[in-house]
Amino acid sequence: MADGSSLRIKRTVTVRAVVTPRWKEEAERELSNALSNSDAQLAALEQEGQQVIDQIRRQSANPLDPRVQDQVASVQQQVAAKRAELEEQKRQVLDQQRQVRELEMESIVEQGQIESFTDVQVGDNLVEKLQAAVLVRDGVIEALEGVS
Repeated sequence: MADGSSLRIKRTVTVRAVVTPRWKEEAERELSNALSNSDAQLAALEQEGQQVIDQIRRQSANPLDPRVQDQVASVQQQVAAKRAELEEQKRQVLDQQRQVRELEMESIVEQGQIESFTDVQVGDNLVEKLQAAVLVRDGVIEALEGVS
């Protein structure tokens, strides 16, 4: 690169949020919705699994046939595996909910990431250019860190 030239690069910007009563309320609502969705998915999984098993048995001339029993066992294993996955997700959401409740007001938490572009040129500190963050309070930007 010649002096004075620059290059535009994409970078990840960390979004940090100040914990406020409103932030906690919104986080709690989102997590409660996620828990409700998990419960609905679990119920649907159980119902669909039972419907598939019933259909296998209805379509068979002999429901006690070992091949039919193998098909039923296979469906039950698939349902159990998916149930375990959904229950783990639910446990993670419950853990997040507990963590949100324990957060102190005015503390700062990482809320996510967004992408932005920045210009770099010879002599810039690339590490500093890549370490950008936005601090928000109830959705309003309070500070920009490392954004240039």
